[in-house]
Amino acid sequence: MEKITDKIAALPADSNYVSLEFFPPKTAMGFSNLRDRLDRMARALRPLFVNVTWGAGGSTATKSLELAEICQRELNLTTCLHLTCTNMSRKLIDRALEDAKALGIRNILALRGDPPRAAEYQDPNENPEDAIDETFNWAIDLVRYIRKTHGDYFCIGVATYPEGHADESHPLGQSLEHDLPYLVDKTLAGADFLMTQLFFDTEAYDKFERTLREHPSGAFKTIPIIPGLMPIQSYQMIKRTTKLSHAKIPDAIMSRLDAVKKDDEKVKSVGVDILCEIVEQVKQITSRTPGPTGFHFYTLNLEKAVSFIIERTHLIPPTTPIEDEAVVEDIASKIPTLQINGSDQEHEHAPKTSRDNSRSRRQSNVSSEHRNRVIISGRPVSHPEYEATSAEASIPAEPINSRSNTLAISEGEGVLGREATWDDFPNGRWGDARSPAYGEIDGYGPSLHVSHAQAVSLWGYPTKREDINELFVRHLRGELTAIPWSEEELNEETRTITDKLVRLNSKGWWTVASQPAVNGLRSSDPIFGWGPQNGFVFQKAFVEFFIPSAEWRILLEKLQSSEVQDTVCFYAANAAGDFVSSDLTGGLAGERKESSTNAVTWGVFPGKEIITPTIIEEVSFRAWSEEAFGIFGEWAQVYGKGSESEKLLEKARADSWLVNIIHHDYIDKDALWNLLLD
Repeated sequence: MEKITDKIAALPADSNYVSLEFFPPKTAMGFSNLRDRLDRMARALRPLFVNVTWGAGGSTATKSLELAEICQRELNLTTCLHLTCTNMSRKLIDRALEDAKALGIRNILALRGDPPRAAEYQDPNENPEDAIDETFNWAIDLVRYIRKTHGDYFCIGVATYPEGHADESHPLGQSLEHDLPYLVDKTLAGADFLMTQLFFDTEAYDKFERTLREHPSGAFKTIPIIPGLMPIQSYQMIKRTTKLSHAKIPDAIMSRLDAVKKDDEKVKSVGVDILCEIVEQVKQITSRTPGPTGFHFYTLNLEKAVSFIIERTHLIPPTTPIEDEAVVEDIASKIPTLQINGSDQEHEHAPKTSRDNSRSRRQSNVSSEHRNRVIISGRPVSHPEYEATSAEASIPAEPINSRSNTLAISEGEGVLGREATWDDFPNGRWGDARSPAYGEIDGYGPSLHVSHAQAVSLWGYPTKREDINELFVRHLRGELTAIPWSEEELNEETRTITDKLVRLNSKGWWTVASQPAVNGLRSSDPIFGWGPQNGFVFQKAFVEFFIPSAEWRILLEKLQSSEVQDTVCFYAANAAGDFVSSDLTGGLAGERKESSTNAVTWGVFPGKEIITPTIIEEVSFRAWSEEAFGIFGEWAQVYGKGSESEKLLEKARADSWLVNIIHHDYIDKDALWNLLLD
């Protein structure tokens, strides 16, 4: 039941603290795995508080509150719930605040959300209580409302932007000076602390902090300002993140990342170095202001990189021996008492003290890994992962759940560490759906990532299917910078199959993802290469597209034919929630197959297990298909209800299937395209 500002005030003036941000996973398996990850990170990193994100318009309301409950009630973490206010009803805002109170949450990060679009979201037939409240246009409106209705019960944080805020995809007019009057008003309306957008430019942050602390209004003289930092998880992810957030990456940092961009491990390693340097520079900047220094990490639901950064920069609060022993005994108390031949040892012998009880199990030796060591003598240890000298084997290991061991696991050390960080190289929606980080980077739900005006400028006012065909073809030819399902331009790999994709889109099969087949090219290949040196990379061809339902029925029959069924896997869904796949249909035999997992990209590298960064499976496809049809709806809402464009897009959405087809013959690079285009 603690407020963030009270916890900060209780810290020594020269101390540091961290907070961690998580978003609700898209799948049930991801949710379950995040629960374990949160527990581990809480023990290892000891954050002062954690943040839980809230989807724009309340799109993730239920999942956000479920995750907040896990953090606040189950894990006893001081939790700050994000809350947006635009395109939401007052009833939903009230319910979110009351639910937060019921969970014991006393901290809210008050945000605006997407630009107000009530006219597009409003349903004229809905209950008036559920109608969008158009008095909520800015975060300051939410701050004032919380103060009016709940007094000082909540500790309220607001967002701020070291380089200035920009609504548009291109940061025209983005400046701190433009933001300042609004930030002053927002703060004076009742904010208790400020939390910044991510940044990499410490010179910009230095100017920002100095400007706020010296502002003549005095609004920022003593208020906690918590800088937000995002660990660099992958090259493509950080490029996309900074594009969406308008955070500048200095040339010196970008050149370091460009030098290793083909190797995810090196990108993450260099990224840890970069973030550690930023932390140390920010410590120097914030030392001008008395009081504790905080750092907020946007974890993206991953743990390895952020654990390294926090440990290396000495941000983990020190623990006392009593606290460490409490952690060990808490875990030990949950371990069942050892029984021999069915007897309870504690009942048959003299009672033990609680301290004796915690040692009733024999301590393991050398390692907490769940495999036995081979004890060798007469030569040095060649394989420390499974060999030990007799002297080493005689040393009791630390308790497995001590803070230091838990931190080592979060950093990926040993077998337990490899299991804990198995999803350390996420690949957006092409990653593993069991991962808490599965999906796009923000966890905020379907979005066009452009403003209303930009959507119209990019895609005009389509009134017939041929207009949409043309938009997709223009994007493939480089004449259009984005389509609703992708705000990025095509990469060199996709350009090798552009002619095939143009033919598909020209006949109304709108492609949203694809890749060509690759058979054993070197990892240094300028177009297809990735990963460590001296490796070889492979790819199965696949394509994902929207197709009219009548044409899908014809294609489905072809995919199930005896000539084709053993060479492809496919998944298909429509907006109504209907689903069919090669697993469910079983082809001509009609028998249901075990749900398949398709590795469509893999690499073989010296001294490493086979790496499979891109997979396609039923769970991930189902989760993505909901979002894909949601983006269709977002695009339709740009044009207003009843317009010709809105009616066209809603009709196309209702009549389309989203289909993903994977061809298993990666040796024949034309096999998939011949199947679809002949």
